[in-house]
Amino acid sequence: MLSQKARYALRALVELARAQGDQLTAGELALRADAPRKFLEAILLELSRNRLVTSRRGKFGGYRLARPAGEISFAEVIRVIDGPLALAPCVSPRLGNRKCDDCPDLARCTLREALARARDATADVLEAYSLADAATSGPEETLRPAI
Repeated sequence: MLSQKARYALRALVELARAQGDQLTAGELALRADAPRKFLEAILLELSRNRLVTSRRGKFGGYRLARPAGEISFAEVIRVIDGPLALAPCVSPRLGNRKCDDCPDLARCTLREALARARDATADVLEAYSLADAATSGPEETLRPAI
């Protein structure tokens, strides 16, 4: 299941993709992504550490995508925030396809094939869907302050 943290991260990154290179402050992103500001600031710090966003401090500071939106997949963001896409460690290359804690024999696991297929299907969809795709599709319900 996708965590709330990953949903906020994706929403904020889609808003940065919609900004088309312009900087947005944490406050603007919190409004547009409908996320608690303090929580979003922690998420943005994690995204910055993983080189998905760049930040600039100060009066004219803010956040922007570190790479073009078309080069950042949903899968990459989810892996940064939530970890592997796989439902179990035995089908996660990132976790070394290690045996589950309660599995007596990996070679005879009756669940592994289905879990591997689910991981592959999920990865195929999320790897192919970028922030640019999300920014240009669906409703544009961004909240912007009245001027």
